[in-house]
Amino acid sequence: MTRHIRHSAYFCVMLLLALLANAARIQLLDAGSYNDNHANRRSQIARYHQPRGDIVVGGSPVTGSRDSGEQLRYERTYTDGPLYAPVTGFASQVYGTTLLEHVKDGVLSGTDPALKPFPVMNNLTGARSRGGDVVTTLDAAAQRAAYEGLDGRKGAVAAIEPATGRVLALVSSPSYDPGALSGNAAATARSWARLNADPDKPMLNRAVRQTYPPGSTFKVVTAAAALDAGVVTDLDAPTDSPDPYPLPGTRTTLMNEGEGCGDAPLREAFEWSCNTVFAKLGVDVGVRRMAATARAFGFNDTRQRIPFAVAPSTFDTSMDRAQLALSSIGQYNTRATPLQMAMVAAAVANHGQVRSPYLVERTTTNEGATVATAGSRPARAAMRPETAERMKELMEDVVTEGTGTNAAIPGAIVGGKTGTAQHGLGNAGVPYARFVSWAQNEDERQPKVAVAVVVEDGSARRGDITGGGVAAPIARSVMEAVLNSKD
Repeated sequence: MTRHIRHSAYFCVMLLLALLANAARIQLLDAGSYNDNHANRRSQIARYHQPRGDIVVGGSPVTGSRDSGEQLRYERTYTDGPLYAPVTGFASQVYGTTLLEHVKDGVLSGTDPALKPFPVMNNLTGARSRGGDVVTTLDAAAQRAAYEGLDGRKGAVAAIEPATGRVLALVSSPSYDPGALSGNAAATARSWARLNADPDKPMLNRAVRQTYPPGSTFKVVTAAAALDAGVVTDLDAPTDSPDPYPLPGTRTTLMNEGEGCGDAPLREAFEWSCNTVFAKLGVDVGVRRMAATARAFGFNDTRQRIPFAVAPSTFDTSMDRAQLALSSIGQYNTRATPLQMAMVAAAVANHGQVRSPYLVERTTTNEGATVATAGSRPARAAMRPETAERMKELMEDVVTEGTGTNAAIPGAIVGGKTGTAQHGLGNAGVPYARFVSWAQNEDERQPKVAVAVVVEDGSARRGDITGGGVAAPIARSVMEAVLNSKD
């Protein structure tokens, strides 16, 4: 009898060991598949069981959490949701996350291991840390100035600090309230359907995810390439630029909006945006050097993140001379995001150096302890320093005497470049108004802000749409907001 009892005990021990081994297998090897199973709601319940961390602008949170009293307890809320939607994105219980809510989800939801003071113990117990905060680089006054300047018109504004790459404003219009997508009620589904069906695409982040023909604002790049290549050595010497300009190898001639562009010096051509001069300069510089300069400014970069992905701006690297002429005045296949064109203006303002833009200053625990900081941003040379100084001179002339006088700010030094970009079949579409600029107070050593504005004003009369008339006043209000800030 004793032997049978002993065998039974051994068998029970073996069964217990098998159960423990199976439990360990499930916990260590199969846990991921169980957690990811759509039928398992425990991870979702845990995710929304506590308030989400906040996204912070100027020391104040622009997000929050509301206790719904439901099984998925906390829903995301937004302060001034449409104003900051191009930065925050949305955090939805049904439709997931976008933009900062997505790329910083680990910090905001409390799952980032860096938030855990005792990571091994927390992993064993399954405890979730309180959500941390994401502190942005935005200037609240500049963000609001850009949003109010667009005033609901389709378009976008990007502003950055030239010396560091900090993103000071990032606005897309028309916008939407991300809070309408937070919960899981029937109203959430209706909001989702409405926003996706809206022909104005309010959820499209035009500042970083939409590329536009840059038009004459691209002449900043062409002028820099011509000066660096030695094609132009004297800003006030006549250029060999016929008006009209026959596009090489074609029977098509390129015209100017105004008169007096024939053989115009670079200073006058830039000031009054002569297409013929810059088309020929681009051809004289050549495809290889034009493409290299555009690449140095940030064009054709498919890896740019701020930290969410930015659509690449493009400049063709293989084309004939006629196509190059058009590309050199921001037409043909040349496309750029507003953020990219802000980088172009910033490179001029920063002695020819481009700083990679970034939107997150640091992440913190919910108690304010720093988890990670932005760190130093790499710089690259877009042009020689002496070229940048000459480009600053040219851009200042545009604002003091040329097409950009609407960007002038009393007590400040402002440089700019206007653009009216054609698009559509046969350029029949309503032109886009564009403006790029930088500004500094007269008593400061270097510019504090670089701005790019694009307005797709489909409601305006075609002849009324100009970069100087439509986009420059918006840029001026953003620059004023930054120059007047107390840091």
